[in-house]
Amino acid sequence: MKIGLQLPSFDWPGGIGPKLAEIAQLADESGFASLWVMDHFFGIGGVWGEPEAPMLEGYSTLAYMAAVTKRLRLGLLVTGAFYRPPGLLIKTVSTLDVLSGGRAILGIGAGWYEREAVGLGMAFPSTRERLERLEETLQIAKHMWADDTTPFVGRYYHLTEPMNHPQPLSQPHPPILIGGEGEKQTLRLVATYGDACNFFLGTPLPNYPADYVETFRNRKQNLPHKLAVLREHCERIGRDYATIERTVLGSICLAPDAMSASEVVEICHELAEMGFQQVIFNMPNDHTLTPLATFGTDIIPKVSAFA
Repeated sequence: MKIGLQLPSFDWPGGIGPKLAEIAQLADESGFASLWVMDHFFGIGGVWGEPEAPMLEGYSTLAYMAAVTKRLRLGLLVTGAFYRPPGLLIKTVSTLDVLSGGRAILGIGAGWYEREAVGLGMAFPSTRERLERLEETLQIAKHMWADDTTPFVGRYYHLTEPMNHPQPLSQPHPPILIGGEGEKQTLRLVATYGDACNFFLGTPLPNYPADYVETFRNRKQNLPHKLAVLREHCERIGRDYATIERTVLGSICLAPDAMSASEVVEICHELAEMGFQQVIFNMPNDHTLTPLATFGTDIIPKVSAFA
């Protein structure tokens, strides 16, 4: 099993840039497999900060972190598909992959945060349209990463010359992780286009939103069910379910008055037995660096043995 780190907020003392570099470098050195930021322009509220809280544009942030790291993979968890023209998005991810030495991931989903979209002058389509735009974006990604420069004509996007040079270093292309749990549409898209899925673990921390805590409590029922639905979609189209990396995102806090390393290892073991291959955590105290070091010494070496 692999461990990833997500940074959902940047409201840190002492300046964002230097602290971000410290976190990224220590995560790289500590053995984290992946490093993620959200694709938001406003704070998302609650424990992650109000809309006015500092929030960095995602792909600029990934490029910065690529320059100060050497090993771990980098992605957005997840890109809002309608936030950028698909051709520009694929060119951006390709550039990140080339400059990072083949470490980019295209994490992508339908998007949901209406306030930031409208606030910055973007149209906010219906749920159905956002999902349809997501599927066309996935089709365009496959088209451009196949070095196919013939026109792409979809319902929403028309690309007359989808040229993409240089192509990514990752072969056959940067992994495509599709975030979301919608059983009819999103998991169908994972089976059809994705290299990885991402489900929501929730959190055992009582100061987080009640629905996050409830999701964690119900994980033993919900998560295996989602995997079963994904497997059904794969069987329906003839896709090998085993070729899809199963990942999950959750919130924890490593601290004497919160959670211990052994508790986190136990959660990872439980998830590995369900069939997950990577657990991505975010932590409210990541900026202190101590939790990252603890992962490197007491958690990552142990969970790496979980099949």
